[in-house]
Amino acid sequence: MMSTKEGDIMDKRWLKSYPPGMPTSISIDDYNSIIDLFNQSCSKYSEKQAYLSMGVSLTYNQLDQLSKNFASYVQNELNLTKGDCLAIMMPNLLQYPIVLFGAMRAGITIVNVNPLYTPRELEHQLNDSGAKAIVILENFAHVLEKCLTKTAVEHVITTEIGDCFGTLKRNLVNFVVKKVKKMVPPHSIPQVVSFRKIIQKNKFNQFHPIPLTHDDIAFLQYTGGTTGVSKGAILTHGNMLSNMQQAYAWVNLKEGCETVVTALPLYHIFSLTANCLVFMRVGGCNLLITNPRDIPLFIKTLKNTDFTAITGVNTLFNALMNHPKFTTIDFSKLTLSLGGGMAVQEAVANRWKELTGCTLAEAYGLTETSPAVCVNPLDIKEFNGAIGLPLPSTDVSIRRQDNTECDINEEGELCVKGPQVMRGYWNKEEETKKVFTSDGWLKTGDIATMDDGGYCRIVSREKDMILVSGFNVYPNEIEDVVVSLNGVSECAAIGVADHKSGERVKLFVVKSDPALTEDVIKAHCKENLTDYKQPKYIEFRDELPKTNVGKILHRALRETSHSFSEKMKDTIETELNNTEHISS
Repeated sequence: MMSTKEGDIMDKRWLKSYPPGMPTSISIDDYNSIIDLFNQSCSKYSEKQAYLSMGVSLTYNQLDQLSKNFASYVQNELNLTKGDCLAIMMPNLLQYPIVLFGAMRAGITIVNVNPLYTPRELEHQLNDSGAKAIVILENFAHVLEKCLTKTAVEHVITTEIGDCFGTLKRNLVNFVVKKVKKMVPPHSIPQVVSFRKIIQKNKFNQFHPIPLTHDDIAFLQYTGGTTGVSKGAILTHGNMLSNMQQAYAWVNLKEGCETVVTALPLYHIFSLTANCLVFMRVGGCNLLITNPRDIPLFIKTLKNTDFTAITGVNTLFNALMNHPKFTTIDFSKLTLSLGGGMAVQEAVANRWKELTGCTLAEAYGLTETSPAVCVNPLDIKEFNGAIGLPLPSTDVSIRRQDNTECDINEEGELCVKGPQVMRGYWNKEEETKKVFTSDGWLKTGDIATMDDGGYCRIVSREKDMILVSGFNVYPNEIEDVVVSLNGVSECAAIGVADHKSGERVKLFVVKSDPALTEDVIKAHCKENLTDYKQPKYIEFRDELPKTNVGKILHRALRETSHSFSEKMKDTIETELNNTEHISS
């Protein structure tokens, strides 16, 4: 095949590999906005369960009314108007969709916040987005307290885990969380408002619908992006609806019959689109898992619920299968298993198919694409090592550094065009320019190949980004934190193989104070970085490899750590083999 000129689009060879009946394009003309989709589903599936958490459910009708109550409060009490930003900082709880759709009904832009953020990380996101209000689980209010006065946030709404339960269960759960397990650290934030009082006090008939269009901003979804520090990807209602329709066309769900296991947090873009929006499209139910790290409770929940679909990252599927009671779960109704956020390992995919009878299909995407770009056909018989085929209405081009298109199976940067691609980064024009080619393709930073059938495979990452359990971790953020510590002369962070999370952070440090210890560095990181960003391994060196202009060579550090990574790979294979022997 001859190379194409700069700007040319490769032939859409993936279309010939599409499953029979798969549309080559999608339309979002049936929906003006996410709220239009929401309203249609609430009307059509009013008595169906929309969300289920800890044995308590919300029907679409209940979600409709409670979200109107919250929208009324946002409009009449907070006086927020269309385009204002509201942050949500909580794990998977029934409160999340109430706040999400309630605020969005009032025309508000949603800023999703990881509940495990440190004060420094939270302060940055609140200030960058300009959020005027935040809804936060009380368990994390002490973090907000430490940075609130440094932000523009005017309104703080707190919620307790049991707020959406009946009186007896609510009181019991909240008592255990606070008094027995002591999961709510002391905090003092003035003029806090209770979420439960809001949805009880406000009447939905005081809510005034706000017209929304495809061009209105639905989310500022924060990510490290393909380069740099955390920034908000501008995702419009049109972006999100497009990706919802693309995924819906691919997965072939049955209306009013689906229950999806939602263990990935809804604040993560994968779960937000794949679970929250796609399954709402068909009147499905989201089974919310608040703490997926509690595998025994997770498995008990699965045993007590009929579910038809599950999404997750490789580490989640592996952790479930490694529990001795995994085989007691009934998988007879499971028809869809979707893995994304990080690479799915072949051994994990094969074992999942063996134990559940359902193929674990790998998908690929990023926050900047709302997120899905490629997905494997759901009828594939075995693991193929590919991230799949581009979704309908999605163009993928593998490009050389000079922006010309690669030949079949030639390595280059994976670039994307489609209606799901973000508008840009919030208030970061220069950063936005860096990730788009001159002819409008989003550069993902991933090095990939495409075969003659249109299947894409990720080879490596062009940037230094580290992928920990599906979350982007960027070395420069970690390095900025560490070099602020007295006794550190310079440092560099890289990713190394980890059998639980795919990769973990390894830190190289040059001391200026000989008394500096590993424990001191780890304590400093714990204070300033959320768990998955903290270095698991620390190595002290006399100097770091650099270019002739003084830039630290992360690639050289990765190469010197190659033997370390190979040992980790051996560990992965050994553990997987051991678990396979145990299960047999």
